[in-house]
Amino acid sequence: MKRPLSLRQWSLVITLLILLSFLTLHWYDRTHQDAKLIAFASDFFLDEVQANPIHFHYTIDNPSAYGVDESSLTLPVYQPGSAANDAAALAQARECLSGIDPEHLSADNQKLYDLLDSYLAAAAGTASYPYLAEPLSPSSGIASELPILFSEYRLDDKADIENYLSILTQIPAYFDGLLLYEQEKAQAGLFMSDQTADRVIAQCANLLNPADLENGTHFLTLTFEDRLQKLVDQNILSAEEADSYASEHDRLLTTLVAPAYDHLADGLTLLKGSGKETCGLAGLENGREYYRALVRLRTGSYRNISEIKQLLAKDLRLNYESLFALLSTNPGLKNMIAESPSLLPEMTPEEILSNLQEEIGEEYPPIPVDSNSAPIHSTIKYVDESLEAYSAPAFYMMPPIDNICENLIYLNAKDTQDDLSLYTTLAHEGYPGHLYQTVYSKRYQEQENLLPMGSVLYYGGFVEGWAMYVELASYDKAIELAAADHPEAAAYYQLCRLDRQFRLGLYSLLDIAIHYDNASFEDVRKLCASLGINDSAGLVALYQYIAEEPCNYLKYYLGYLEILELKRQAAVLWSDTDTVTAAYDDTDFLFRFHTFLLQNGPADYRTLAKRLAVWEDQDTSLKKRVNFNSAFSNASCSSSERSFRTASIISSWNLR
Repeated sequence: MKRPLSLRQWSLVITLLILLSFLTLHWYDRTHQDAKLIAFASDFFLDEVQANPIHFHYTIDNPSAYGVDESSLTLPVYQPGSAANDAAALAQARECLSGIDPEHLSADNQKLYDLLDSYLAAAAGTASYPYLAEPLSPSSGIASELPILFSEYRLDDKADIENYLSILTQIPAYFDGLLLYEQEKAQAGLFMSDQTADRVIAQCANLLNPADLENGTHFLTLTFEDRLQKLVDQNILSAEEADSYASEHDRLLTTLVAPAYDHLADGLTLLKGSGKETCGLAGLENGREYYRALVRLRTGSYRNISEIKQLLAKDLRLNYESLFALLSTNPGLKNMIAESPSLLPEMTPEEILSNLQEEIGEEYPPIPVDSNSAPIHSTIKYVDESLEAYSAPAFYMMPPIDNICENLIYLNAKDTQDDLSLYTTLAHEGYPGHLYQTVYSKRYQEQENLLPMGSVLYYGGFVEGWAMYVELASYDKAIELAAADHPEAAAYYQLCRLDRQFRLGLYSLLDIAIHYDNASFEDVRKLCASLGINDSAGLVALYQYIAEEPCNYLKYYLGYLEILELKRQAAVLWSDTDTVTAAYDDTDFLFRFHTFLLQNGPADYRTLAKRLAVWEDQDTSLKKRVNFNSAFSNASCSSSERSFRTASIISSWNLR
């Protein structure tokens, strides 16, 4: 016969049941919130990456693994009055994210939540002023960007060829949409200046030169035929099929793409006179508000404009004083500046990149090895001569997130003629710059089963700040290489580095002066004259460039200064108070700090500072997030949550 439970025993049972129920609910709430965030992030990633087929092709090597039919993707053609679409889409995405409680997320997913939350808020700030964006900027706009992207469009099989040719057929409608957007900008009184319009019009005439297309010497023709021949060599295409595709390619370039460029140029010509003279954003309605939002989005810095000015001014003064101190103690440097001597051992670009790769071991963590132990390859090319006037001194073409073994760096011959510029540029673009940082991040994300959000959340201030940080550090490596045969290299290269920092800091301050303080060209001329800079023609070009490219110099140099601020914080956190300064040159400290940046970026600097305060070395175990591939196959949101596409039209114009 069973004895009945005593009152005390009943109380214990009820307490245990309540505790079990509480723990069950707590576990369900936490896992439910984690699942909601993963679903949101996965859907967000797929929506963003599919918004433009060119972006998709450069980001994803194997579309079937993501359940995407690449042939169904089309270029986003701007429709009348849809400039506010991005703002509405971002508001919807933020509303969806706000339905997730970050307090009930795992530690890793709290990081993902913070990343999404900060990015969406920053993007919403610029989307509130849709007609202040400029997709046709002469230096980084679509007209000059598309030919490069087309020349490197990956062709692995017939499907890739068909998709590429299909994109070419869409260019006329795509450019019509761009022109419509510019017409709406003009109606709002926000069209580009005549000087800028003339530069874009000239680009349109030069990039698709009819004579080069007709005689088959255009670089798009040559690069396409070269890629076709590789498929023939692999028995993927027959010679007859390659000839047929080449003929179709020539036809599309001649009858569709080149006329689209001409039509765009004609449309911009008709709009000339409706914009203001070359000036910064501060001269436009809501321009200062837009600039503040743009600084936050492009740089990832949460400082206000006044703080940024103070940070830049302090750095400028330090570099200015250091420059003159170095010149006063080394008067012979003045002659070396005029001569730009070659002091480094004679090396090809490939040999320089290999040397840089070998030299990063002690201060930087090794790139994680993937499951197949696949080696990392890199190729260096020079931009076509027709693009030199519109291209950056160099740029790194990011590989697909699911195939990061093949990497490409482009050099601009006119900007990398001396040996020191070539060396530091390859440090910026290659090792330990963009190539190294990108491959490390992708391999680390794969190793830890993290979602590849960096492919759709672009943190330019971190990416370019890192590249600037390692570029400036590479001057010390250059000194080591040159010192044996040229003892004078140490002082000369220090001078070159200080000059580089001084100019970037000055240009960053001018960016704020032009776009926030409404500085005129005469204001800029007087400021530069006070610093001993009196090159009138150079200043005209500089003012024009900064007016057309707001936040570009800030993205690089403020990003770099923010990394230095993080470095100081890390030294305080990880060192004894009396050895903080010494820690900067300590190999173990640098290795640890660089590991932190690589494993926690790209991100905005407020998020990075928050993570630094609680970061532990990653030799301790990390909780694994949801499996990378299953995150996409199992992701789901309600229909109202699913339809956010922040890259719908305007933001998807930034293709690279």
